[in-house]
Amino acid sequence: MARVRNNQGHRNKIANVFIRPYIEQENTQEREAYLQARETVKPLQDKTWQLASTMVRKHYTPEDIKMAYHLQNKFENVDTIAKDSCFHFGYQGQEESRDNNDKPIMKDKYIESHFDFKLNGNINGQENGRQNDFAYAYFRDELKGKVNKGDKCNPDINIEQKWGDGSGEENKSNPHWTQVDQANERELGLSGGKENQTSYSREWNNDYELDLIGREYCRDRSIACTEQEFKILVAWKEEKGQFIMAHYKYIKSVLDQMKEIFYLGEGMQITDKVRKEISDLLEKGFKPNLKSKGKPRAFNNGGAVMKGRGPKFKGTT
Repeated sequence: MARVRNNQGHRNKIANVFIRPYIEQENTQEREAYLQARETVKPLQDKTWQLASTMVRKHYTPEDIKMAYHLQNKFENVDTIAKDSCFHFGYQGQEESRDNNDKPIMKDKYIESHFDFKLNGNINGQENGRQNDFAYAYFRDELKGKVNKGDKCNPDINIEQKWGDGSGEENKSNPHWTQVDQANERELGLSGGKENQTSYSREWNNDYELDLIGREYCRDRSIACTEQEFKILVAWKEEKGQFIMAHYKYIKSVLDQMKEIFYLGEGMQITDKVRKEISDLLEKGFKPNLKSKGKPRAFNNGGAVMKGRGPKFKGTT
């Protein structure tokens, strides 16, 4: 039994150190779609943020903000203003309904949704809950190969767990998944509040903050907008979802190729195809590098160019 376990560990090492990095670098449609989506998603967020900021400032004018800070600084029992990055926007629209005779009619309805600009902001339109898939997809290069407090980071962990063994059945929640997910969160600063933010989350989130008046959170900050403005906000949120899906399809294609290379039956023997892949890689001088050389990328809407690996762009004002 020990020999089989050693063989399996040896195969996994070959796969992860030699084969997978090579497959990930192939110019496939899935990889290209992911890279293109990553290049355009933040400029779109910057543009959408400009629209959101304009709408918020119509609701909470600079004069209102100044007065709120004045009162808050003057009275100890006043706590009415804080910085935030998420909002409820809505407009008076209509939705299809049915009358007493079951005939279709249109009824007036206030249509509203939640929009969160933070790095781990959700895209489901609900206020509660965060999701890390966007952050893992965007900072994939920066996470890959990193070790945080002794735990390895893996930006593809959620996709790998969903993929399972390629049979269509997801892996169940397990300690390894939790350990890697927490390492990712610590590296990007997604957990523990502002005190635990790293340069990734801090520089991202600082680009999307406004002073808002309200009790707490954003549940009492419903801000009116037009239907067209609402559609622009929804389109931005959908674009984030498409970027997450592009990451999923890219990694799934890598995992599918890995499954084709290895025979996953009883005994899990390395195939001749694997040996040839390794031989070809070594002849080409391939030297796998699982660690990112990229530095934390800069995010400044005033025009700073992104640093490090991955897409480069200039922010907008």
